[in-house]
Amino acid sequence: MLYIEGGSVTELFTRAVTAVVSEGRTVSPRGTPTLEVMPAHLCLAAPRARLLDASCGRRINPAFAAAEAVWVLAGSDAPWIFGFNARLREFADGGVLHGAYGPRLRAWPGAPAAIDQLAQARRLLIDDPETRRATVCLFDPSRDFADVRDVPCTVTWRFFVRDGLLEMHTTMRSQDLWLGLPYDVFTATVLQELMAGWCGVEVGAYHHEVSSLHLYRRDLAAAAEVRSPTGTPASDPARLAVSWGRLPSLVEGLLAGAPVIEPGWEGISGVLRSYLLWRAGHRQYARDLALATSGELARMLDRWYDHLSAERPRAVAS
Repeated sequence: MLYIEGGSVTELFTRAVTAVVSEGRTVSPRGTPTLEVMPAHLCLAAPRARLLDASCGRRINPAFAAAEAVWVLAGSDAPWIFGFNARLREFADGGVLHGAYGPRLRAWPGAPAAIDQLAQARRLLIDDPETRRATVCLFDPSRDFADVRDVPCTVTWRFFVRDGLLEMHTTMRSQDLWLGLPYDVFTATVLQELMAGWCGVEVGAYHHEVSSLHLYRRDLAAAAEVRSPTGTPASDPARLAVSWGRLPSLVEGLLAGAPVIEPGWEGISGVLRSYLLWRAGHRQYARDLALATSGELARMLDRWYDHLSAERPRAVAS
């Protein structure tokens, strides 16, 4: 079993990449060559250090990270998410991602009414802080053995309060280390931080437990260039906080592109609005908004714009 502990997602990512490159075995599920280590347990000691530092050699789109977290919190499978990551369309069936986590989290099919698993987990933890039952299920056998492009990689999210800290355990049947892990950990630790606030406790360790941790062959050349992070792990100083009763209106405001004032969320709001301006071709306005937005996420977005601007001339030349 591979066990890795780190103080930031960047540390976890770089150590995991090194381990899979050096220790992985070749398998080819669905005919796709892959290096795989199984099983793996990644432990993030400081879940708020959830922003992958580009200095390690892997750059992510911070606007998509923020958008995906909001998309999940909203209980949505709406296609607006494709505006933040067009590659997701490749996995859609009939224009919809079958395995979208949001509807499964906030409206699991049930009788007589759909089940909001986030609400149920929160209530269990408040009523009995030492409960072992605060579990969110995402893989659904009744739906996911079908012939569809998108099957949830995450099986469960589980929450525990121990010693005044809210720990979170994620169980993955499969994890694409290169493309998926930085975004999956971002979304999960946002949920963890919110749950800790609702329970009135601090954030504890985050555990990411994976049956098949892998790199696709197409990503091996890039993975070989990954290096240890430099500098201090990136984390926003403002804590993410919102009352349970205020959550629906907060999410609605974020989806509508309205500015918000809740601690931490003004940064996410600014990043989402900036990226939509960029996508609409208003590049200078997008940069101005990113620079005017507080928080490390916005600083990362400005650097992402530098990356996109550098890529465009090469794409045209080729």
